[in-house]
Amino acid sequence: MEHAPARWWRGPLDVESLAAAAVARGRNAAAEVAAARGLDLAIDTAPELIAASFAAFEHLRIDGRAPLVWAELSGLVRARDGWLRLHGNYPYHAAITRVVLGIEDRAGLDREVGRREAAEVEEQLTAAGGIAVRVRTAAEWSAHPQALATAADPWSLLEDRGARPPLSRADPLADHGARALLAGVRVLDLSRVIAGPTCTQLLACLGADVLRIDPPHRPELLEAHLSTGMGKRSAVLDLRREAEQVRALAAGADVVLDGYRPGALAAFGLGPDDLARSAPRAVIASLSAWGEHGPWGRRAGFDSIVQAATGIAERCGTAGTPGALPVQALDHASGHLLAAHVLEALARARAVTVRVSLLGAARTLLALPPPVAAEPARLEIPRRRIASAHGMLDAVPPPLRIDGKTLERPVGTYTAARPRWRD
Repeated sequence: MEHAPARWWRGPLDVESLAAAAVARGRNAAAEVAAARGLDLAIDTAPELIAASFAAFEHLRIDGRAPLVWAELSGLVRARDGWLRLHGNYPYHAAITRVVLGIEDRAGLDREVGRREAAEVEEQLTAAGGIAVRVRTAAEWSAHPQALATAADPWSLLEDRGARPPLSRADPLADHGARALLAGVRVLDLSRVIAGPTCTQLLACLGADVLRIDPPHRPELLEAHLSTGMGKRSAVLDLRREAEQVRALAAGADVVLDGYRPGALAAFGLGPDDLARSAPRAVIASLSAWGEHGPWGRRAGFDSIVQAATGIAERCGTAGTPGALPVQALDHASGHLLAAHVLEALARARAVTVRVSLLGAARTLLALPPPVAAEPARLEIPRRRIASAHGMLDAVPPPLRIDGKTLERPVGTYTAARPRWRD
């Protein structure tokens, strides 16, 4: 794994190397695309771009206002026999927590969880569709059935399904820039939160037509859209009634990204195996929290939840209190690894199915040697001012540069686009 040039963050794990390696692979893959299209482009990155982009949400400002990073019912909670990590940023997950535990606010959460065992709360909330996990040590996790079931799985699994049409060569007389790299490439984004949208934002900023579809009954958090929405079009469709329209969009796409819980989109004929049949020449990317098999294979999860389960939170803790990575590196690194695989497949004219898991990222991070002991470097935060219908944004662009220029693009209005491909 390519090592980062310096320490950027404090902590016992080498997050810098994980981040730098994922972005470097994307940089090399983008260079492959440029070569395949006959484009003479200098593609590079910089430590300040990588470090800032891995905290893009935290660095976002909307009319000068910072977004709320964690909602009231998110975070660490002490149980009678240990610690829990809950994720309640989405209103529907918070509502489940309130109903199952019979609480109204954070004080009630702390009180109710404090009188119960952590495993009991984990099981009850998960069974009801909530998001909670008991904080485990790395040794405890290594003995868990999900860890054992996925122990041999790499961070990414690749299935080559055959040839796809090669990318067209660029017009040698045209004035080419970053957007020429993926011009004409259609990307259907069926993902949310951080990892999937990070992948598709990079593809959009390289010129792809990225169409993101969200359900009307479970909208994305607006701040999340604003932090990863550069260059995308955002539309709304209800799979319960409009699945055929989404399947038609997928059939016309060059790339389809499934970032929902494994099995969720398969119920509508949009799982990776379904897409391999209906869009045989497409690059299909699938993202999961825990991998797609094992007892937790169909369980939902988030970066912070995977950190807590796998021993990362315990490793980052102090004085018996669990901690967390300085950034949500499992999400961001997985997003860049997905983007790299997509770019490689497009450059090599291969229809592939790639599966990436946050659990694989956690396992990769935990296996790295400890970071060099040093004070973190002081790095600039390269925000760019971007107008949007939701306010003036000061946002961090993706961590690649082309011919010395960063890749920022406008952020479209959430769900305002028509759900169809550009001509």
